[in-house]
Amino acid sequence: MANLTPSEAWRELREGNRRFVSSEMHNPQQNVQRREETVQGQNPKAILFGCSDSRVAAEIIFDQGIGDLFVVRTAGEIIDSTVLGSIEFAVSVLGTPLIVVLGHDSCGAVGAALNALDTGEIPAGFLRDVVEKIAPSILNGRRAGITERDELGAEHAVEVGELLRERSVVINEALEAGKLAIASVTYKLVDGKAYLRSVIGDVEETPFPPGESAVVS
Repeated sequence: MANLTPSEAWRELREGNRRFVSSEMHNPQQNVQRREETVQGQNPKAILFGCSDSRVAAEIIFDQGIGDLFVVRTAGEIIDSTVLGSIEFAVSVLGTPLIVVLGHDSCGAVGAALNALDTGEIPAGFLRDVVEKIAPSILNGRRAGITERDELGAEHAVEVGELLRERSVVINEALEAGKLAIASVTYKLVDGKAYLRSVIGDVEETPFPPGESAVVS
């Protein structure tokens, strides 16, 4: 696969999602030949940093195959040093041109953070870490007038994209050089569509306005 621009990478993911939504999946590059082609190395078209939710399987919802996506997943798209290191590897070593931050509706991690903020009851164990890292996005969203749970989750996905740029010199330098873009996206479980919420860099598509519910287009 030739190196893609950020816009070309997003266009391929967008088309794959459209195929998934319409049940016209090509299931590309999911065969023995592709498996053998990737033995010696990888050249993914995008980094997919998404929620661990079992209903949001990246290669399936974007109709991609072996070697197409470099996938990093944590509950609620929570950033830590290993997440940053993994993404930086794909950016700096593999030259991957696009980071997609993928949130979704009915997110349990977002729901847990909302419950903790509303009731004052902090969950036990390491789930507390997840809640604590999502809470600032919810508070920022509420200050902006957002009240609906799924839209607060979308706000979190947008803020995660900004945090990737702020916390990683490698990512920020690639963005400034025009070699990389970050697309924050939300996935709607009921219709299977991926909705672009914000962009850092250029993917030649206009995001939904902040705070507005995604509509079928």
